[in-house]
Amino acid sequence: MNAMISLLAVAALASGTPGQAESLRCNGASAAEGDSRVSVLYKCGKPLLADSFCAPVAVAGTLYPGPTVIAGAYVPCQMVEEWVYDRGPGHLVATVRLRSGVVQSIRYGRRPQ
Repeated sequence: MNAMISLLAVAALASGTPGQAESLRCNGASAAEGDSRVSVLYKCGKPLLADSFCAPVAVAGTLYPGPTVIAGAYVPCQMVEEWVYDRGPGHLVATVRLRSGVVQSIRYGRRPQ
């Protein structure tokens, strides 16, 4: 019984631990969350693919984005870019998301996400 309680306690602690931020290794350098757009370009070069869009900004006082109609009329949107890096055979594709020119996240997958 004590072993089961200990196991549950360890599982609870492990699930509450925040995940480590992803980074992208390029040409002997490492690009990570918080890096600037220019820093990623310097370290990793031009992406294979790039896309950008204007994401709605969260409504003041809430954690939820406002409706597109309201955000477009009263609150400016925030520029978001997604860059795709093909890291070669045997490696997953990396998708770098930049918000206002700063790396927000780096995700890996078989295809761009």
